[in-house]
Amino acid sequence: MTKRPNILFIFSDQQRHDTVSCYGQPLGAHFNLTPNLDRLAAEGTRFNSAMTCQPVCGPARACIQTGKYPTSIGCEVNDRMLPLSEKSLASYFNDAGYETAYVGKWHLASHHSFRPTADSIDYKTAAIPPEYRGGYKDFWIAADVLEFTSHGYGGYMYDGDGNRRDFENYRADATTDFALEYLKREKKAPFFLFISYIEPHHQNDRNRFEGPEGSRERYRDFPVPGDLAGTGGDWREQLPDYLGQCRSLDENVGRLVEELKRQGIYENTVIFYTSDHGSHFCTRNREYKRSCHDDSLHVPFIAKGGIFDGGHVVNELSSLIDIAPTLLAAAGIKTPEQMRGIPMQRLLENPGQPIHEEVFVQISESGVGRALRTPSWTYCVQAPEGTDPNLPDFPVYEERYLYDLQNDPYQRVNLAADPSFAGVCEKLRQKLLEHIRREEGKTPEIHPAQK
Repeated sequence: MTKRPNILFIFSDQQRHDTVSCYGQPLGAHFNLTPNLDRLAAEGTRFNSAMTCQPVCGPARACIQTGKYPTSIGCEVNDRMLPLSEKSLASYFNDAGYETAYVGKWHLASHHSFRPTADSIDYKTAAIPPEYRGGYKDFWIAADVLEFTSHGYGGYMYDGDGNRRDFENYRADATTDFALEYLKREKKAPFFLFISYIEPHHQNDRNRFEGPEGSRERYRDFPVPGDLAGTGGDWREQLPDYLGQCRSLDENVGRLVEELKRQGIYENTVIFYTSDHGSHFCTRNREYKRSCHDDSLHVPFIAKGGIFDGGHVVNELSSLIDIAPTLLAAAGIKTPEQMRGIPMQRLLENPGQPIHEEVFVQISESGVGRALRTPSWTYCVQAPEGTDPNLPDFPVYEERYLYDLQNDPYQRVNLAADPSFAGVCEKLRQKLLEHIRREEGKTPEIHPAQK
């Protein structure tokens, strides 16, 4: 009987794909920023066109934990609890006899806590009870909103018994220390370990990114990415610390791999690395994500182990919605019917055959929007200005963005109101409506962009 593999899922927060140097983009490649991830990609598979389906923290996490679009489970914005009625990713692993472990940022236990109502639940800075942990049962050290309980250096999380676990060192290192605590324990079954770093997310209460000491000096002479060149935003002052955070993540990936090798289980562990969304540094709207642009949507995705071994490069599109079925498939668990994604293993089983003609994206908080990312186009509609951005959807949308990715890869020229592209908009509009009907059960109006 074949020994079942361990599954290690490593999740960063707000990381642009071009910070991982094996993608060959100047920002990462200039500094050889991620040698450990590059090594995993060289041994495994690099996915070149991985996109998030919801570019904001909580909704993206809800999507991964359930395999469903956030609007279908009431998690379309931050500060929404993962419904207790939803069967989570960890529960399927539990049913299959795996140990399940979680370390880091959770972001799915508080509900309407910023504007309290009768059903408010607030665990932003408190220990999360077992029933709100999404089924992770064998090991738990986490904080619901980690940026509220920590800074770049120092903070705390809570363990499975509700005990506060303080740390003083750099937060990414401390998160890894907690993960290593689990990895070094004796286990009676294969494990599924989910590590959720907050890096390279900005520190909300200080309005800045906090890299390890020395980051500003080490990375001050960075090459300017094409999407940022000549724009406003805060990337000029923030990118050195952001890059330092990305480097720290890579060093911690190295620590995890070293421990797997020390134990002799590296070859029987399938490792995944990705992020919830990217960062545009306040150039597309007034904050860092929540937009249809690739600097929000495009994330790194690397897989090592099992079918992913062999130094593959996959150019076809994949979506965050595919992560849950992909993780289950790595453990030999069939995709549940209610999950909306497709195991990414199929991209290796059938090289060159896409699993998605386009990626469907739901956008919230900066505005209520829906988008399609195809290999050639980005198309986005939004509810009218003044619409409450916390609404799950809206009956009327307006075409807001159209980008020709072949001729404008950095999405600098918006063609939505150009009459010569009306036919392109019409085709994409109908495709987008198909996705909305299928995933949301509604048929909104979409009005053409105005000149």
